Amino acid sequence: MVARDSPKKTKIQLVFNYEGALALAVTNLVIAMGAGALIFSHLNDGGFWFVKEYFNMTVPQTLKTWSVVTTIESVVALLLVLLLNALLK
Repeated sequence: MVARDSPKKTKIQLVFNYEGALALAVTNLVIAMGAGALIFSHLNDGGFWFVKEYFNMTVPQTLKTWSVVTTIESVVALLLVLLLNALLK
């Protein structure tokens, strides 16, 4: 760990300039990263194939549907993280 009076900064301190909001910001950052990982997951996602088989869809139909759904999920999660960050500051 870097001492507070040390001129060196850790990577997380470079991202977040002040340590007071570090715990909240890191939590929100992790949630936002998880939301970003959801966007446009396709052929390598098990859920994609589950939806394809369960609803008897073709691969192009499932790709169109799954892409829209996961994009909406990701954007809504990002908006909720931004709202949470604004409310808790």
